[in-house]
Amino acid sequence: MNGYDVEKLRTIAVAGHLGAGKTTLMESVLHVAGLKQTKGSVEEKNTTSDYLDEEKNKMNSLSTTLVPVEYDGVKYDFLDTPGNREFANELYQALSVVKGAIMTIDGTKGVDIGTEEVLGDLNELNIPTIIFINKMDKENINFPEIINTLKTLLGYQVVPFLWPIGEADNFKGYVDLVDMNARVFDGEKTVIEDIPEDLKDTVSELREKIIESVAETSEDLLEKHFAGEELTQDEIRKGLREGVLNGDLKPVVIGSAYHDIGTRTMLEMIVDFMPAPNDLEAMEGKTPKGDVVTRQTKADAPFSGYVFKTTVDPFIGSVSLLKVFSGSLKNNQEVYCPNLDKNIKVGNVAFMRGKEQIDTDAIGPGDIGIVSKIDGLLTGHTLCDPKNPVIFEGPPIPQPSMYVAVRPKHKRDEDKISSVLQRLNLEDPSFEVVRNKETAQLLIGGQGITHIKFILSKMENLYKVEVEMLEQKIPYRETIRKKVEAEGRHKKQSGGSGQFGVVNIRFEPADDLETTLDFHEEIHGGSVPKNYFPAVEKGLLEVMQKGPLAGFPVIGLKATLFDGSYHAVDSNEVSFKSAAALSFKKAYDKASPVLLEPISKVNVICKDDYVGDVMSDISKRRGTVLGMNPLPNNKQEVSAEIPDSEIKRYNIDLKAITQGTATFSRQFLRYQEVPDQLTDSIIEETKSQD
Repeated sequence: MNGYDVEKLRTIAVAGHLGAGKTTLMESVLHVAGLKQTKGSVEEKNTTSDYLDEEKNKMNSLSTTLVPVEYDGVKYDFLDTPGNREFANELYQALSVVKGAIMTIDGTKGVDIGTEEVLGDLNELNIPTIIFINKMDKENINFPEIINTLKTLLGYQVVPFLWPIGEADNFKGYVDLVDMNARVFDGEKTVIEDIPEDLKDTVSELREKIIESVAETSEDLLEKHFAGEELTQDEIRKGLREGVLNGDLKPVVIGSAYHDIGTRTMLEMIVDFMPAPNDLEAMEGKTPKGDVVTRQTKADAPFSGYVFKTTVDPFIGSVSLLKVFSGSLKNNQEVYCPNLDKNIKVGNVAFMRGKEQIDTDAIGPGDIGIVSKIDGLLTGHTLCDPKNPVIFEGPPIPQPSMYVAVRPKHKRDEDKISSVLQRLNLEDPSFEVVRNKETAQLLIGGQGITHIKFILSKMENLYKVEVEMLEQKIPYRETIRKKVEAEGRHKKQSGGSGQFGVVNIRFEPADDLETTLDFHEEIHGGSVPKNYFPAVEKGLLEVMQKGPLAGFPVIGLKATLFDGSYHAVDSNEVSFKSAAALSFKKAYDKASPVLLEPISKVNVICKDDYVGDVMSDISKRRGTVLGMNPLPNNKQEVSAEIPDSEIKRYNIDLKAITQGTATFSRQFLRYQEVPDQLTDSIIEETKSQD
């Protein structure tokens, strides 16, 4: 695959909700460009984009795939992204390295909730976007209604560039409102014809709206339009391009990816109206000292690039997808990684189409390729010229919103599971691996159950490690509510030196519940020598690791050693540690022990329509709403405090409440007392798990 001048490159994210036909669209593009004689299909599990076993089984995309295509002298770098919001990190990373997007919509579903979410992402990031209405050959498509819905969401930005001819089985093609001709599919190819008579009035109105949109991009054109002068075709095309690049216009095109209808027109419009890598703003980064610098997408600029995706193959090692922002990256070139603070010699660079590697001598400015087998190189890292260091900040990595516990199905995998999960974490930094020493569970944190199952499925398919999922145990705590005093007496005689130690300790709630042990002494007259004070404290800390109430650690305890006795020969540290433990156990039941549960602060971002349902659900979970904060795009941020035991599967429940549109983040806040009516059931459940 040859290198291309920047002006002949287009980097495009293919976005859309589940089932919109993004992968099928990529198959159509590959077929139209002559790169595949026979198109693959999702159902037959032979597409270029969805090559992972997990994607074939689920029949939808679960990771971003690079699909470079050469067509009519232009190279298109398409990034086919997942439609499931649990894989939003894949979408955000892809959007950080492209200059444009194709928003794919299933015409049979129209503008559904998932489509609104992705459109919101693209609009918020101000990425030039062409909206592709797919499956126009299917039944029950109301195209004017789809346009009206899009206009309700995005306003005047939405401008149809194509208008359908026929519908369902009679869908033949479309009128090109830019070039003012009809393009009709004759069963094998698209042919240009005159505009049908029955559409001329509609087309005339739509054409006028396009011209009005163009006129508004320039004062000169606006004056010319108001003066009644006709705009030239060059002026119209130039105005449309400017409008798309600055975000004022979002062209709507149509077609059927399955039948290759509209694919060529879409490719032509990407070239005509979407930005090349050197259009719009230069890439901004920082030097290692923190100074802001820019990198122009030019061949003679210092090399710089950003790793937006990493995959790890158990046989060939890591493969990193890299967007070259400036300069070029050649085979065996030495580069600098500021994130690792070291120089790296890159081996062979290549392009990648699905899982197929394509050799090249260099990756030029604005292009996307791969580098392989570089230890420590991760998603979010920068590579650059050693003499001109720069660091690019990628999008923030979403924090896990759901955790499950896992354990290996086979004992032979116990030693492998952690290392395999860490390796998979290099690919996907949006999931987390945590070993909870307290509950003795290995936890996987992800964006939802589909995300977590995808990780575990890859672990099984790639590394042959099978696990079973368990519910996460809640790390409760114990504490006391009353002040009590108790004596601990340890005496042991078994020939020779014995053991003797007596302590009198006052136990009471600490001022700060987050304190584990607040230890004091009030010894007078040397009843307990000072050198045994640390042993008393240590004995208490050890016995507090497993509280008598339910076996959870005890916190929030103030203990004061106020009396005791010792033996000049038989007393030692072990004696006083044991005496302290006995004192604690004797006092605990009298001190009104109570269970404590972890409370998290939860921030839910949802549409205005669902605020009431979200707040009602929070109350059902024993939560407390702290407040609301209005956000753009008719959304609200609801802040609340909720017990961890009530949000173990909140990710799943929240999706059900809000039709999959809400997101949430959580952060541990504090421990607080468990309501008395729940204590017995928690203790019983805990004992049954032991």
